[in-house]
Amino acid sequence: MKKYILSSLAVLSAATLFTSCNDMLDTDPRVTQMTAATFPGKPADVEALNAATYSIMNTMGGGDAGEILNNPYYWWSLMSDDNYGSGGLQDKVAKSLHHFTTASANQYEQDFILFYGGVNRANNQIETIDNVDWAGNEAKRNQLLGEGYFMRGFYTLLLTQLYGDVPLITSTTITEDMKQQVSAEEVIYPQILSDFVSGMNLMGEGVQGDGHANKYAAEAFIARAYMFWAGFYKGVGELAKGSAPSIDLVEQEGCTAGSLSQADVVKYLKEIVSSGRYKLCEDFRSLWQYSNSLLWDEAHDGEGHAYAFIADMDRKNCFDQPGMGNGNTEEIFQIQFLNASNWGDGMSSDYTNPRMYANYLSCFWGLRNGASNQNGNRNLTYPFNQGWGQGTPSCNLWDDWTVAEQNGNYTDIRKLGSMIDLENELVSYTYEKDDCEESGYSVKKYADVNLDANTNENWTWWAKCEGYSSSSLAGNEMQGDHFEDFYLMRYADVLLMLTELTGDKQYMNQVQRRAGVPETDYSLKNVQNERRWEFAFEGLRFNDMRRWSGVDGHSKTSYAAKALQAQQGKLVVVRGDKSNKVRMQHMTNGWDNRYAETKGFLPKPQSQITLMNGKMEQNPGWDIDNPDTQYKTLY
Repeated sequence: MKKYILSSLAVLSAATLFTSCNDMLDTDPRVTQMTAATFPGKPADVEALNAATYSIMNTMGGGDAGEILNNPYYWWSLMSDDNYGSGGLQDKVAKSLHHFTTASANQYEQDFILFYGGVNRANNQIETIDNVDWAGNEAKRNQLLGEGYFMRGFYTLLLTQLYGDVPLITSTTITEDMKQQVSAEEVIYPQILSDFVSGMNLMGEGVQGDGHANKYAAEAFIARAYMFWAGFYKGVGELAKGSAPSIDLVEQEGCTAGSLSQADVVKYLKEIVSSGRYKLCEDFRSLWQYSNSLLWDEAHDGEGHAYAFIADMDRKNCFDQPGMGNGNTEEIFQIQFLNASNWGDGMSSDYTNPRMYANYLSCFWGLRNGASNQNGNRNLTYPFNQGWGQGTPSCNLWDDWTVAEQNGNYTDIRKLGSMIDLENELVSYTYEKDDCEESGYSVKKYADVNLDANTNENWTWWAKCEGYSSSSLAGNEMQGDHFEDFYLMRYADVLLMLTELTGDKQYMNQVQRRAGVPETDYSLKNVQNERRWEFAFEGLRFNDMRRWSGVDGHSKTSYAAKALQAQQGKLVVVRGDKSNKVRMQHMTNGWDNRYAETKGFLPKPQSQITLMNGKMEQNPGWDIDNPDTQYKTLY
């Protein structure tokens, strides 16, 4: 295990140096007591700017400790057919996301603000890099510039996948024209892909596990962005047929090619494979903290308390062993966390959040155990701990996965490697009296893990690992001590994208072999299933569904609309009563209708539309006068 398994310490040095205005498009990301003429003045200053650009990701991953987490991949999980909104009666935002509704005009504003903050920090990094004399250190200069381009592309990609057509900000000097929303299809995606191409050509191979982007991360994100553009906007339902068009690029440093083709994307992905830099972990469970060696040791100490699911693992494959877990061999790009969280809600003027350095997703996925008001009773939840219980896995995911296993006569380790089967793994588990949309399953990936079933202490397993010191959230380790990397790009994704783009089964077969399932020939359906099983709860499913909607686009008969509507009628527990399940129903007029109306985009915050003074319009399907858009209490 790396010392504390955390390597993003540099973000602290710069995360609080910057100020902003309320209007995110007028952000000044420069240091308040320095001028553009004097800062940055040396390479270390640019490294500080770079750290500040990355620190936006910690706010994204640690996010708001109130109603909702800022992580857009968590939002997309809740919007997919693999999760319900769930949580308690008061958790309106989670359920709003799942039902494509809103309880307030600015409910989804924080990520809009957050990612424009990231864009502006990246713009400042790009614009000021040559304030420094890089003579003799050109490779460092190019790496830092490439990271600036990459991060601008990354934040812009998140913005447009969440909100659609938005203003494209490519400078810290914001003109009135730049505040005008533009076409994502025709203007924004060419810029995103150009930024990733610049990053690819300027960055080097980097240091594995250091939290920074490198050329391979850029190549992988070129594929992700291009595939979404080709599928969602150009209606290419099956990429392996090779019919996706080329996209024109924007000329800038590091990007001189006129266009990007599907063949180019395939070439870049194959470069990742041929580099030998990444490989799949031998055991799928090695990716997740429940496989840590301390818990494994309990399973073999003969004292009668053991988590049987990991007992058959080779100890060298445990999460905290070399090459596994944080910084593992298949991690290409990720959010890292460190022991610096403290109490407080909301986002400050510099886009930081007091709890941003802990992976708060572990708390949001956590179990809401309600037996005799004993939240987190270790005898009832071992080896997992308590949390908010939002985003419970859907019945659809479990049922569809089970049918696939039965039809193929196999057991997929990823199913129980991703989901807690409450009825069979935690037989004494009971629900809180206000629990809603409970399916009988909970998320095992990223789940809060504890040790020793004979204690009710709320300490996480991190408390007993080498090099640990208590979080600054003193006395509440259940909320503060979560440091599992959040994966943004894994090597498994590179392999599955390659099969989807080329029809060559060999790449998909590697992922299937690791899971212990039968190897199959290429078909779009096989790729769709493999992506769903491999990346459950990692936030990729929803945008995969959108791009697979194909030529019939956003109608009620599209792949996404039909998959979402299949949730209708599933039996769920509400108000904690297992004996009286109810049929799942949509909050207003059906998932298929809401998807067709919104195209899967969230509403732009009304406050930001007002600030733009007519230059930005609300997305289709989010008219505030339409009752179908409004949150409705179901339970």
